[in-house]
Amino acid sequence: MPKKWTIFFLSSLLAFLLTLTTITHSQIPPTSSPEIRGVWLTNVASGVLFVPWGVHRALNQLANLNFNTIYPVVWNRGHTFYPSEVGRQITGRQQNAFLSLTKPFQDILKFIVEKGNEKNLKVVPWFEYGFMTPANSLLAKRHPDWLTTRRDNREDFKEVLDEQAATELAKQKPLFSLPSEMLAVRQVWLNPLHPQVQTFMQNLILEVVNNYAIQGIQIDDHFGMPVELGYDPLTVKLYQQEHEGKNPPNNPKDKEWMRWRADKITEFIAKLNKEIKATKPDVKISLSPNSQGFSYNNYLQDWQTWVNRGLVDELILQVYRNDIKRFNRELEDPAIQEARKKIPVIIGITTGTWRNPVPVKQIQEQVNIVRDKKFAGVSFFYWESLWSYLTPESPQQRRNSFQKTFADTPPEVEHYFSQQMRLFVDGFLEFFREVLN
Repeated sequence: MPKKWTIFFLSSLLAFLLTLTTITHSQIPPTSSPEIRGVWLTNVASGVLFVPWGVHRALNQLANLNFNTIYPVVWNRGHTFYPSEVGRQITGRQQNAFLSLTKPFQDILKFIVEKGNEKNLKVVPWFEYGFMTPANSLLAKRHPDWLTTRRDNREDFKEVLDEQAATELAKQKPLFSLPSEMLAVRQVWLNPLHPQVQTFMQNLILEVVNNYAIQGIQIDDHFGMPVELGYDPLTVKLYQQEHEGKNPPNNPKDKEWMRWRADKITEFIAKLNKEIKATKPDVKISLSPNSQGFSYNNYLQDWQTWVNRGLVDELILQVYRNDIKRFNRELEDPAIQEARKKIPVIIGITTGTWRNPVPVKQIQEQVNIVRDKKFAGVSFFYWESLWSYLTPESPQQRRNSFQKTFADTPPEVEHYFSQQMRLFVDGFLEFFREVLN
């Protein structure tokens, strides 16, 4: 083939590929967006929401260090952390009692949103406890028919912790000479298949979406159902209606029984997505789960299907690992790589707990790994252990480290799909340059 025809052919092919890239990009999220630099604000082992000037100080420090997103808790242990009419009607209490005591005249979520927006911090309220609630909570006592049960009709369950959380728990020394089991709060689980539970949870979330100028809402690993549960009368009756009168299998890990319950939860997430988007289309739905295998096998949370069906807009994978090899391996999980093709995927990094703080060197190393692999950003769990007098280094040393890490305005993070297309086109051009030469 004459050289000029070869050049014409290659130019045409290149134009086609570039056009294809443009068309495909119009169907997916933006090709790049600022790196997410987030942190969770919780009420557990943390005084940030309760102490005078706690939130004010936290948001100022985070903004000064170039963080750009906060995930403040709004739902934990059967209580809201904002004045909630939905919560009052169902539990009889408008918000967490300790918060009412320490901040009697302030809507703390309203303050966080206003202060956050003023500081260019995106605010994504976090419904931390999902369907889990203490057995002695007002919610559980007022609505015992909302709880799901094990096969032996017991309502309690053994919470399955991820690997690192379980290891840390095993290392903890007993407080006051009492075994940790005696100090643990007994938890029960709201039935996510119960219509009234679904209405309550949906109304709670829509209340926040409607009343606050937020950028999104977040649900996490508690938005599922422990695999041993689901033997309550309502769920059994629903199963029988769809299985010619048969009872659910005795084995809670029966594949079909697991799939049926997981699909029912997915149906609710689809309904929730529809309602949120109908209320405020721009409010993103953020999900922070464990790995797909852990989530599905232990909590019937099939988040891979949620991503594939477009039911969530952002995924923050909890990768709370001290072992760097294990940390790396989880980032390469096929479900995560597939999710990156569809939505921004952020990596949740632990900064420690008050009894097991994480050295800043490890935090920095994990941030660098996430950046090298070009994920959409990082989020740290949690505020109190970012820098405090309980951490291995002084608060100032740790702030200096974060200041160095986030010294610039957030760099643009190329979307995974765009990255793959660019690599493909670059390889294609390189190949034909060699041919022409």
